[in-house]
Amino acid sequence: MTGRPTLAVVGATGAVGSVMLTILSQRADVWGEIRLVASPRSAGRKLAVRGEEVEVVALSEEAFDGVDVAMFDVPDEVAARWAPVAVAKGAVVVDNSGAFRMDPDVPLVVPEVNPHAARVRPRGIISNPNCTTLSMIVALGALHAEFGLRELVVSSYQAVSGAGREGVETLRRQLEQVVGVVGGNLGTTPGDVRRVVGDDVGPFAAPIALNVVPWAGSLTEDGWSSEERKVRDESRKILGLPKLPVAVTCVRVPVVTTHSLTVHARFQDEVTVRGAREILATAPGVVLFDDPAAGEFPTPADVVGTDPTWVGRVRRALDDPTALELFVCGDNLRKGAALNTAQLAELVAAEWTPRSGSRPE
Repeated sequence: MTGRPTLAVVGATGAVGSVMLTILSQRADVWGEIRLVASPRSAGRKLAVRGEEVEVVALSEEAFDGVDVAMFDVPDEVAARWAPVAVAKGAVVVDNSGAFRMDPDVPLVVPEVNPHAARVRPRGIISNPNCTTLSMIVALGALHAEFGLRELVVSSYQAVSGAGREGVETLRRQLEQVVGVVGGNLGTTPGDVRRVVGDDVGPFAAPIALNVVPWAGSLTEDGWSSEERKVRDESRKILGLPKLPVAVTCVRVPVVTTHSLTVHARFQDEVTVRGAREILATAPGVVLFDDPAAGEFPTPADVVGTDPTWVGRVRRALDDPTALELFVCGDNLRKGAALNTAQLAELVAAEWTPRSGSRPE
């Protein structure tokens, strides 16, 4: 028995998993053994974490023997199958997939907004929100705590890494295709980009190079995408506002990593920019970067690789004294996925009782 809990990282070789290993090497070390778990085809690989080479083991029931906390960075169907197995083995699961987010017996937690929810987990699972929700919810949660949110309208500008490695590879491949066109006049006549790219659109509905695509996710009822539904439903659950009116449009843009959103938020009473700025400037996990006169506002090119939610363009709505307009950016692979998962795992680790060696219930 060691004095610190054992952590399993399931999906350690994936895009989010690789970021997770970097984050675990950068944050305060609260873990004993860190076990790296992936599909059988990745077993035997060695990956660096905390300055050491650790061999990847295949996903199996035995992989969870002695594990106290298991972080899952895997597709929904893999999480749905294996998270209950890890729980049965005695681990608390922190899941980054969408498999359990809307399960009423699984808390959906952002440590800066609703950390108390992580302690009540009837199924032994804590769920991590979608990367788009996480890109805005820390700032929004701080404003809600002060002003009381009553309506939300957002548009997302989502990086291609949100569609996984295939999304990033598709953008880079298409950029090479369009840059190589003689004359440099692409984007000036209907269909010219599509003719160069052809059917090679990868996980997107249209070319992503020199373009924006007003679609992310799969089709749901009434023309809404699954990604738009996630932002609505998850924001309601995290903020504890089950009837909050939310309207969302999700758009893919030719950015590798870091999601951006425009936010129109209506509150219970009249708000002021000064009051909002004071809240955002002191909110944990938020950086206020807002001086348009000096050309200062967040952009993905500047925010990528950082942990906070960056907020700029803070304005009161022109026609509604109870509403604020914001522009937010957040790295969708860090706070939008790996970092929040790591923070949740640390909340569980803080409950661990090393004197008895027991795991959090």
